Amino acid sequence: MHVASEPPILYFGTPVVLIGTSNEDGTPNLAPMSSAFWLGWRCMLGLASKTAQNLLRSGECVLNLPSETEVGGVNRLALTTGSNPVPQRKLARGYRHVADKFGLAGFTPIAAETVLAPRVRECPVQLEAAVVSTHALAAEDEALRGGIMTFELRIQRVHLEQSILAQGEPDRVDPDRWRPLIMSFQKFYGLAPGQLHASALAQIPEAMYRSPDIDRSRAVAFAPSPCAEASVSL
Repeated sequence: MHVASEPPILYFGTPVVLIGTSNEDGTPNLAPMSSAFWLGWRCMLGLASKTAQNLLRSGECVLNLPSETEVGGVNRLALTTGSNPVPQRKLARGYRHVADKFGLAGFTPIAAETVLAPRVRECPVQLEAAVVSTHALAAEDEALRGGIMTFELRIQRVHLEQSILAQGEPDRVDPDRWRPLIMSFQKFYGLAPGQLHASALAQIPEAMYRSPDIDRSRAVAFAPSPCAEASVSL
C-alpha cells in the first residue's frame, strides 16, 4: 500500500563524489557530495557551497569517486566548509570552517593533467572536468532562488585504479570489482557482492555509447578551463 508522504529530502541513493577545486589563493579544496549523475562523458552537479564559487571562478574541477574503503575519510569531511566565515545557514546545521580538507580527511592531493584542481590519490576513480554550462536551480521561486547552482561538466581525462578494470580490458570498468560508496538519505551504504539479476540492457556493447567527448579529451593539454561565470543563467 502506498501513502501520500512529504519527506524533507529525496536522496534515494547515489554515489559519493569528492570534488577537488582550487581556492582563490591556489590552495586545494575538497568537498563531499552526492547530487551528481553522468551521461556519456558529461556530468551534472547540484551545489550550494564554496565549491560552487570555485567552479564559477575557475571553470574546472576533479570528480574523485571514493570506494567503500574511503568512507572514514569522507565522513571526516562532513560538516566542514572552505568558506570563512561560515554561512549562517551552514552554522545552523553545525558546519565549521576547515582550510586543510585533505589533512583532516587523511587524503593525499596529487596533480591533475589538464586542470589545476587536485586529484585524490586514494580514490579509485578520478575524473578531470571542465564546466560547460551553469544554471540557477529554482530560479522561479523567490524564496529558493540563488541557493543552489547546477553545473554541466565535460570530462576531459579519466584515471582508473587498475584493480577495478575488467581483465584484459583497460577501457572498461568491471562492476563486480568497483565498490562505490553510496549515500542514501544522509547515510553511507555499499553494494552487495554480485549481480542482483541479469540485465537486458547489458546486452548492448558499451562501445555503442562512445561519445565524441572522448576524442575531444585527447586534444586537451594542461590548461585551466575558461571561467564559466559568464554563462550563469539566473
